[in-house]
Amino acid sequence: MTRLQSELQRLYGPPATAPTGHGLIDIADAVRLVVLELARPADWTLISKVWRGVQADLALPAPAIAVSGVDGYLLCFSFAEPQPRLQAQAFAEALRLRYLDDVARKRIGICSPSSAALPPRQTDQPQDLWSAFVAPDLAPVFAAEPWLDIPPSHEGQADLLCRLDSIKPAALQLALQRLGAPTLAPAPSVNEPAPAQLTQAAGSAAPSLDPRSFLLKVMNDESVAMALRIEAAKALLP
Repeated sequence: MTRLQSELQRLYGPPATAPTGHGLIDIADAVRLVVLELARPADWTLISKVWRGVQADLALPAPAIAVSGVDGYLLCFSFAEPQPRLQAQAFAEALRLRYLDDVARKRIGICSPSSAALPPRQTDQPQDLWSAFVAPDLAPVFAAEPWLDIPPSHEGQADLLCRLDSIKPAALQLALQRLGAPTLAPAPSVNEPAPAQLTQAAGSAAPSLDPRSFLLKVMNDESVAMALRIEAAKALLP
């Protein structure tokens, strides 16, 4: 395993076990990654609001920044423990509503791909362009051309990823509460202290829901992306 493969596995590798405490969730629905994309066109000024906001407002580790190799920026969020796929995507949707609500919905993508689909990858564009992880100080440079025209250095990509951390369960739960998103996961462990700035803000937070109530809430919430509402409806089918 190369150093880059090791870093991708550390941050985004598939879960060995399903998340605990979620009766409706099986291993196929457990993910350690959710990607928020802004495209058509790429705009670092806009998506940087999310990148900065999750750190300053929610006390979360910075997500990886990548260019898609086509027409967008990607923010790749890593979870320290597997999360239900719908929960992970609801987290990204809540970030969209918080920081990108004035951006046309068709420009934003939310997904939980396998780590094998992440950069660096050669796209299927005629010019043989590449997706790649990029450093925060260089991200604005790619606004007009969100790609590399040569393969990125695997060592350089590993150097960028090795500085990143995954979102711990307690921090994720408090962030979801701060964002007003329903949660499937258990409350933070008493052995894992919560970030102080979020603890102070969680007084008016939405309570955790049981899995069925969570799915019903997502399905009936008109502010949630239709794709997520459809997934919630499918999960409720007998």
